[in-house]
Amino acid sequence: MEIATALMLLSAVTAYLLWFTFISRSLKGPRVWPLLGSLPGLIENCDRLHDWICDNLRACGGTYQTCICAVPFLARKQGLVTVTCDPRNIEHILKTRFDNYPKGPTWQAVFHDLLGEGIFNSDGDTWRFQRKTAALEFTTRTLRQAMARWVTRAIKLRFCPILEKAELNAEAVDLQDMLLRLTFDNICGLAFGQDPQTCAPGLPDNSFSSAFDRATEASLQRFILPEVIWRVKKWLRFGMEVSLTRSLTQLDEYLTAVIESRKKELVIKQKDGNPHDDLLSRFLKKKEYSDNFLQHVALNFILAGRDTSSVALSWFFWLIIQNPTIEEKILNEICTVLIETRGDDVSTWLDEPLGFEEIDRLIYLKAALSETLRLYPSVPQDSKHVVSDDVLPDGTFVPAGSSVTYSIYATGRMRSNWGDDCLEFRPERWLSPDGNQFINHDSFKFVAFNAGPRICLGKDLAYLQMKSVAAAVFLRHRLTLVPGHKVEQKMSLTLFMKDGLKVNVHQRDLKETVEGMRNSRREM
Repeated sequence: MEIATALMLLSAVTAYLLWFTFISRSLKGPRVWPLLGSLPGLIENCDRLHDWICDNLRACGGTYQTCICAVPFLARKQGLVTVTCDPRNIEHILKTRFDNYPKGPTWQAVFHDLLGEGIFNSDGDTWRFQRKTAALEFTTRTLRQAMARWVTRAIKLRFCPILEKAELNAEAVDLQDMLLRLTFDNICGLAFGQDPQTCAPGLPDNSFSSAFDRATEASLQRFILPEVIWRVKKWLRFGMEVSLTRSLTQLDEYLTAVIESRKKELVIKQKDGNPHDDLLSRFLKKKEYSDNFLQHVALNFILAGRDTSSVALSWFFWLIIQNPTIEEKILNEICTVLIETRGDDVSTWLDEPLGFEEIDRLIYLKAALSETLRLYPSVPQDSKHVVSDDVLPDGTFVPAGSSVTYSIYATGRMRSNWGDDCLEFRPERWLSPDGNQFINHDSFKFVAFNAGPRICLGKDLAYLQMKSVAAAVFLRHRLTLVPGHKVEQKMSLTLFMKDGLKVNVHQRDLKETVEGMRNSRREM
């Protein structure tokens, strides 16, 4: 009996090793280990995950396949992951065969408690309905005007005074934290007309903001764990699942009160005759959505609009600190516009943040922000579920039930996409030869705002906010990195800086800048 058992085990091991040898040889990319798949490589490179993926993609010509668990019957489907940064494949996934690559059940299960069937967590008809409704709102000029008002107020009354105090007291600030607070206040104002006031003197805590942070952190942790484990933790009310439940209760109570208050306000005509122009009010006017749906609408837009812009600005300022020549070009552009719109008296320039028309004329600044997003996209990668067997344009077969990940981070760092200087921070690649026009590159090789039917609706609003904040800082201050502070990527769905962005704030002499511009023109 013992001999028979031993023979059976030996046969099973031999069969597995033969199967594993076949599977591992058929996959190009990072090394695949027995049973563990590519997990050891992921763990070893967890502190440089996106660069590791980028290295693998360069070595494999832009696409590779790996399995996260080398187990028979799972490895060819649920365990198989196709990773690509080939613009042809990305266009195929995001546009050509859009319906074959939804977010899928794993993504939806992870975020369902927080986002429900909101626009960023839904597929099919549910997504199409919300997308169509939201698209109508985002195309209106009044929404852009509303965003401009929130941004202008936050910059003038909160963001700038905090930086000025830091300058006077010679205190370092965590710019990433400040920007997160600023964009959170702005997106809450745009989404449902309420100001959490997190970017205020003293940088106070806010119950809604804290609950939102805990809920997103707990939801993101689910990606790390197998679904069965986090579901058991949820059932047992254990670990961060408890925090998620409590935070969701707080969010529900806060948003319920906001919605009820807004319903009453919309019934009573305001004395000044100016209706609310936030997204919540716009959806409420249609009178066809449940309160639960409206809550998810608000939370979906907050999740998309807060982290992305603040993270992009953090990497932007970090790159500018290292590239003073580019900072000078941006500042010269801002000053040139203000001389034409506000005159030569620089003492009046700081009275009000830049307006619509002034912001729109900052072409080089937009190029520098786009170049930042090429190198450091706020969302460095995204994954899709494969519904039916398919073949990508580069010939890679992807079976139904597997997943496809497109690395936005790697797409912006490939020589095949951007040339030999692809790792250089060069805003000029976004400008026409005469430097007077902004060039929009192929959206499938610049995927920072997604592409295809799911392309970001708030792209123009994001540029408006980022350009406004950047211009306000450059006109008033010069930033330097705190000595010894290391800037590293945090491994998250959003490309945060692990330990923030600690900077010292110095005074900007605008008169000296303008005089330098005039001298340069005389010499020319």
